[in-house]
Amino acid sequence: MSDGSLTQDEIDALLQGSSGFDLGQAGGGGPAAGGEAADLGPLKALLEGAIPAMASNLSLLVSKTAEISPPTVEVTDRDGLALELDDEVVLVSQNFSDGLLGTHFFILPRDSAASIAGLMMGQGEVELNEAALSALQESISQISGPLLTALGDRLKSMVMTDPAEALLVSRDDLACPDGDFVVASYPVAIEGEVPAKILEIFTLEQAADIAGKGGAGPAPKAAAPQKPAPGRAPTPPGAFPGPGAAPGYRAPSGSGGMHPPSVQPVQFPGLQQGHTASEHGNISLLMDVYMEMTVELGRTKKLIKEILGMGEGTIIELDKLAGEPVDILVNHKLIAKGEVVVIDENFGVRVTEIVSLMERMKDLT
Repeated sequence: MSDGSLTQDEIDALLQGSSGFDLGQAGGGGPAAGGEAADLGPLKALLEGAIPAMASNLSLLVSKTAEISPPTVEVTDRDGLALELDDEVVLVSQNFSDGLLGTHFFILPRDSAASIAGLMMGQGEVELNEAALSALQESISQISGPLLTALGDRLKSMVMTDPAEALLVSRDDLACPDGDFVVASYPVAIEGEVPAKILEIFTLEQAADIAGKGGAGPAPKAAAPQKPAPGRAPTPPGAFPGPGAAPGYRAPSGSGGMHPPSVQPVQFPGLQQGHTASEHGNISLLMDVYMEMTVELGRTKKLIKEILGMGEGTIIELDKLAGEPVDILVNHKLIAKGEVVVIDENFGVRVTEIVSLMERMKDLT
């Protein structure tokens, strides 16, 4: 009859079977970096906060109302993920390159990927050829934009990714991070289309970085009041000790001595003038004013005789190399740089860099 204690074999079996994560999915629950359970709360909150902007961007891309519901965020492994996937999926890799580092990608069901690509191309559901995969790369870049902004705000640094790359792969050929990782599952509903789920993959190290940064630090401790020395009364505000008097001494009332005036520290105004409330309010009067925005592919200089000699088919060589960012100008002033994209057979520009104030000032001189 057992006395209620556990044998060493039973203890070992319990330790090996413990998951560290109470998520209830196959394979989930490995320890995060440092041997501690991953704190998925901050990541989940960050993803939920970015959802409205993500859904808005998707709606613009497909020209239909799109809704993205709050994701479930779990820890799993390759085997656990495979249970959720069809035989073929579209993998859109978008690895982190700055701010966060490491593997990061999205997984779309094949049918949903074809539907989104078709809506973007204005052709209904299409075959997942090179053009369709290119459209999916663009869609993920646009959808993930608000998420990257939210990550940057939390981590107090700019978060950048490699260019998105879409591939049609089989479930068995899907490359996943080693061991356990984090999967966020977004329910997506597009008007008139079959509901689907888009999966986003993070490593445990990335989840730990998100959980460990961006939180408010401990509140500073208030300075403890100083106690007066024994036998000495504290000096009241405005009192001024006489010559040779010990600290805390105050001349008794009626002593006939003159009380020196109270000395107040001089307060100087700040060197940087802040914006007043009225200035912030006045800017709203300009919000509906149109400004001309242009995109400049490049420039060159030609002799008058070369210009007069131009005809149909003449090729003009510009001062920029293929693949270089194009200039974005507002009222002919450079404000940003970007890359050319194609949306619904129209050209567009994705902003990749905001020009610094110093560079803008150079254009004014």
